[in-house]
Amino acid sequence: MPGVVDRMELKKVPTEADDDSTNSLEDHYPDPIDSEKGTISSQFLDDNEDGESQKFLANGMMKKKKYEDYHEEYHPGHASFGMSVFNLSNAIMGSGILGLSFAMANTGIVLFTILLMAMAILSLYSVHLLLVTAKEGGSLIYEKLGERAFGWPGKMAAFGAIIMQNIGAMSSYLFIVKYELPEVIRAFLGLEENSGEWYMDGNYLVVFVSIGIILPLSLLKNLGYLGYTSGFSLSCMVFFLGAVIYKKSQLPCPLPFFYHNSNLSMNASDMQGLYALPNHLDQMDFSQDDASLAALGSHDAHHSIGVHVTPHPDEEEMCTPKYFVFNTQTAYTVPILAFAFVCHPEPYSDLSKCVRKKMQNVSNLSILAMLIMYMLSALFGYLTFYDNVEAELLHTFTKVYKFDTLLLLVRLAVLTAVTLTVPIVLFPIRSSINTLLFSKHEFSWTRHLLIAAAILVFNNLLVIFVPTIRDIFGFIGSSAATMLIFILPAAFYLRLVKSLPFRSPQKIGAAVFLVVGIIFMIGSLSLIVLDWVHNPPGSSGGH
Repeated sequence: MPGVVDRMELKKVPTEADDDSTNSLEDHYPDPIDSEKGTISSQFLDDNEDGESQKFLANGMMKKKKYEDYHEEYHPGHASFGMSVFNLSNAIMGSGILGLSFAMANTGIVLFTILLMAMAILSLYSVHLLLVTAKEGGSLIYEKLGERAFGWPGKMAAFGAIIMQNIGAMSSYLFIVKYELPEVIRAFLGLEENSGEWYMDGNYLVVFVSIGIILPLSLLKNLGYLGYTSGFSLSCMVFFLGAVIYKKSQLPCPLPFFYHNSNLSMNASDMQGLYALPNHLDQMDFSQDDASLAALGSHDAHHSIGVHVTPHPDEEEMCTPKYFVFNTQTAYTVPILAFAFVCHPEPYSDLSKCVRKKMQNVSNLSILAMLIMYMLSALFGYLTFYDNVEAELLHTFTKVYKFDTLLLLVRLAVLTAVTLTVPIVLFPIRSSINTLLFSKHEFSWTRHLLIAAAILVFNNLLVIFVPTIRDIFGFIGSSAATMLIFILPAAFYLRLVKSLPFRSPQKIGAAVFLVVGIIFMIGSLSLIVLDWVHNPPGSSGGH
């Protein structure tokens, strides 16, 4: 999941040799300092890398202390290339995929595609900057890079961005619990509508799930189930994507709820005739009222029942995709995309060899795979609901289906995945707080519990009082995600990479990247705040 990072986890990565190799740890990570000549060993450099890659260690020398720190941090794992791609794909994939259809509805298909591809390319460039900086900066830990680049302020900036991103991820997962768990309970109870009972209230359910499931899992000292949950989460999102594509082929357009705010011309006798109809849409479990409205939206139905219906003047527009859209909600698009692509704090320590080119290839393939999934999810979700899609795509289906087995299974899978992932996202937040405030104290179960409880209380308050998941995507995407994708990687690169002059093309590119990130963050936050002012969250105009 995006933003899941624990700088302490690097120390827990297996250090044994690869399964397909009998080489020792030293063979995996050759000493970059030639003991006889005092220079960089040629084994440490990739023969196929470009000129910039060949100079990633300043002046061909590295201080002994610097290398020792680096060697202590780096513990190569034994994951294959394919498994590394899977792990990084899972680090990227998260709740952001649920908001992409909303983003497309507010930018149009063409503009969204351009922005999505641009964000993927910028993310790859950002990963490239981080990998170069990690080698020359002598650290594989994000926060330590910040400390070595700018001292305590740099360290705090990295800590703050990662904590904010993880809090945003936790909140988005809890929002999914708030949205979807009442629908699952309603389906199991066989209710047509939410009865309003306390056990159907998403706010209560979030609190119960946090206390009963998430908090106990968060008290574990080690999250050994991480690998299983990560794979399950990615599988759930693939399942969700398949369901979205399938449902697009099953649903007509316009859908019944498109008309809820529209005026239809019918008299009472016509309506009575419609209620008596056997409707071909019954298989989709529409309510009786919705079924009659769906019949109104079908030209064939008008003639088959002999009812005169005045066609809705906007019916054709309702089902016509838009290619370029600009409105007050467009400001949320790039932050949502940034939120969806954040993966940079995720350690690359599971690769079998410390080869930067291999790490870059893993990133390239992972981001390409996520680009395809994101595009398919956004496109099919948008072409199903058009302008009526909500900020959380899965919840939009509740306006169409009362009971549906496939969607129920999707909801159960997604709910299980996000519930088990919240403790994983909480873990690095607590580790960062311990490092910042209690680094000189021994482990305490009381402190361990209180920090976890405080984090959950804060996130529960966010989920209860923030009206929609869109606001979480927008604010975190334009602040923390922008810091992690644009600002920090470029700033670290400019500060720590000494082997290139500042006027070199590489440094100029990084400087432009930094400026773009700052402008984007200020601009996005300003537009989002203006939208909150003119369309207060919770008002009909704000959604």
